[in-house]
Amino acid sequence: MAPLQAFVAVKTKYNCLLTPKNQVRIAIVGCGLIGRKRAAAFAGCAVTVCCDAAEHRAQSLAAGFAPCAATTDWHAAVCRPDVDAVVVATPHDMLAPITLAAVEARKHAFVEKPGARCAAELDAVAAAAGRTGALVRIGFNHRYHRAFRKAREIFDSGALGEMMFVRGRYGHGGRPGYEHEWRADPERSGGGELIDQGVHLVDLARSFLGDFSFVEGRAHTYFWNMPVEDNGFLLLETARGQVAFLHASWTEWKNLFSFEIAGRLGKLDISGLGGSYGVERLTWYRMSPEMGPPETQAWEYPMADDSWLAECAAFLEDIRLGRQPQPGIADAQAALRIVEQIYRRPRA
Repeated sequence: MAPLQAFVAVKTKYNCLLTPKNQVRIAIVGCGLIGRKRAAAFAGCAVTVCCDAAEHRAQSLAAGFAPCAATTDWHAAVCRPDVDAVVVATPHDMLAPITLAAVEARKHAFVEKPGARCAAELDAVAAAAGRTGALVRIGFNHRYHRAFRKAREIFDSGALGEMMFVRGRYGHGGRPGYEHEWRADPERSGGGELIDQGVHLVDLARSFLGDFSFVEGRAHTYFWNMPVEDNGFLLLETARGQVAFLHASWTEWKNLFSFEIAGRLGKLDISGLGGSYGVERLTWYRMSPEMGPPETQAWEYPMADDSWLAECAAFLEDIRLGRQPQPGIADAQAALRIVEQIYRRPRA
């Protein structure tokens, strides 16, 4: 089954939450893999225009949402009168400019992580959103994976006790020619693996521990012949002494995702994201007063990933309720500032 068909076929409660009378009309800017996933997640709504620098990609995606226009002019797309919200799924250098144009046109915006190449690029977006009332959500979809939704439920219950640390690892091994793709060009990407998969880890760590007052780390290029890092290492600490140790890698020869959340009363261990990262699992280890082997409870999620659907549903609820999205601009800027601190350090 093709990726677009697979996402449309997932039947969940995460279809458009708005009634036909006030259905949100969506523009998709960036019709590559991520844009197609986002479009499929909004399939219950009205996708009115698809835009891409490559006309054939825009036309191909638009054909699945007829009647839907196709264009290569992103500015015209975001300013159309039949658009209420814009999904921005482009390389990093265009995320902030397109989002700014959308917000200034009083359109709500759903922008892929990291939201920009650096935190400062989002300052104008935040100011414009404040003026126009447009809502901006940042696409940190990992918060919406089933394992993380369950982990959040357990965390919010207080069952883990006082938090101690989180430990996260995320990586893949690239592919032939990876050094020639746009992610390897710092002018387009803003950086390497830290700003790619690393920001997911930073966002997740902040969502459980809060802001970090101490930031240390390294960015190294070990394998790929490129001017950006293929490995990033972070040691972060909150004002209360809670620590996040994070490693993002483009030299992880077997795709890996691992995220542990440790409290005084127990630990949550999340592994896999589905597909090449392995079955998504959550294991809860409950410590007892007597110590010894912990009581263990586990959940597996072998079904199709619905994080994209859940996240897009949350965006529609943001619009319906007029609530500020979380994660929003401030969350993207906080993650980017951490990455930027590492990029300012001398490279080995």
